[in-house]
Amino acid sequence: MAAIDARAVETLFTEARTHNVWYDLDIREETLRELYHLMQHCPTSMNCQPLRILFLRSPAAKQRLKPALLPGNVEKAMTAPVVAVLGYDTAFYEHLPRTFAHSPGAKAMFEEDPAFADVTAFRNSSIQGGYFILAARALGLDVGPMSGFDHRLVDQEFWPDGRVKSNFLCNLGFGDASALFPRGERFAFDEACGCL
Repeated sequence: MAAIDARAVETLFTEARTHNVWYDLDIREETLRELYHLMQHCPTSMNCQPLRILFLRSPAAKQRLKPALLPGNVEKAMTAPVVAVLGYDTAFYEHLPRTFAHSPGAKAMFEEDPAFADVTAFRNSSIQGGYFILAARALGLDVGPMSGFDHRLVDQEFWPDGRVKSNFLCNLGFGDASALFPRGERFAFDEACGCL
């Protein structure tokens, strides 16, 4: 595979920022579908694909989320054109005969070990959440991922049957760059990495 050009690297990584203030511009459903189409091609272990997404676009849908938000996250979520609720299917393994068909015993492996299934679902939905952020940026959207919310309330409100659990939220839209905080310091390679 060829490396992407410098402008793409800036869009996805080095110039990308977490946004909290949004322009009042709509995101079409077609764009959300394209976002999912891009991210669905990225790998998960055993092709398990546990991520489930609810795109909250209407004011009424966002109001349902509001009681679960920490106070500092209310305004940025309520004013974002879209709030994506990213969750994980705790019974993802039911789909493995379809998505990982070349391994017939895969489903049973998770059915027989609920703790292993849960950690696999959480880990892989988190990985997919990273792909989600990059796919949104690739389409020209700004993002504001958030973890400051009451998972129990979100799960009760949006996935009351208990099968899907919330992982994190991600505001989507067109951010006001003039309202960005200064970029926080990042750890250097030698502080965060080692080579053996």
